[in-house]
Amino acid sequence: MKRLFITTMVIAAIAFTACNSGNTSHEAHEHDSTTAAAGETAKAEAVGDNTPPTAVQPQFSNIDPKVAASLKTVVARYLQIKNGLAADNSGEAASNGKAMAEAMQQLDKSALTPEQQKVYTENEEDLKEHAEHIGKNEGNIDHQREHFAQMSEDVYALVKAYGGGQPLYHDFCPMYDNNKGALWLSETKEVKNPYFGNKMPDCGVVKEEIK
Repeated sequence: MKRLFITTMVIAAIAFTACNSGNTSHEAHEHDSTTAAAGETAKAEAVGDNTPPTAVQPQFSNIDPKVAASLKTVVARYLQIKNGLAADNSGEAASNGKAMAEAMQQLDKSALTPEQQKVYTENEEDLKEHAEHIGKNEGNIDHQREHFAQMSEDVYALVKAYGGGQPLYHDFCPMYDNNKGALWLSETKEVKNPYFGNKMPDCGVVKEEIK
């Protein structure tokens, strides 16, 4: 019984630390297939943890100043949603989701060039929908996180095209959504996971720095 208890404790410890270290042991593979899958995913994503993130320059450098200011506000609200979810604060995420949807209404996309407009319109409808859903679901943080994962794809596309008004980091959590993984953007290089909050705050790796 003592040996069984020790083995169980070791497996639990490996599952908890896999996202950070990515060093799942062969023994854990033999005892717990779920832990093994999570650990292997985390291990694959954590390779190069000590490697500096790839530097990325936005696609467009000639954005209309008023549009750039509006986009900066949209991104700022996104970052506040991220910070709210990382702190397990559903109310903060909701209030900023509403504010983000309102900020998008103020953006004059007619000031963009046709090529620039194409990128924005491809992401506009989905992004606004996700912001509204996050705003309407205070108290249901799991649902907010589901929409945040999809929202992050849209914001990432916009930031890669236009920039975010400040350096941003493209982070990736390998364990979210049953180890399918999800990205998010952050204003700091320090990882603060919005998908697991205080359960696993530093789960994730920094992929890119978008200047």
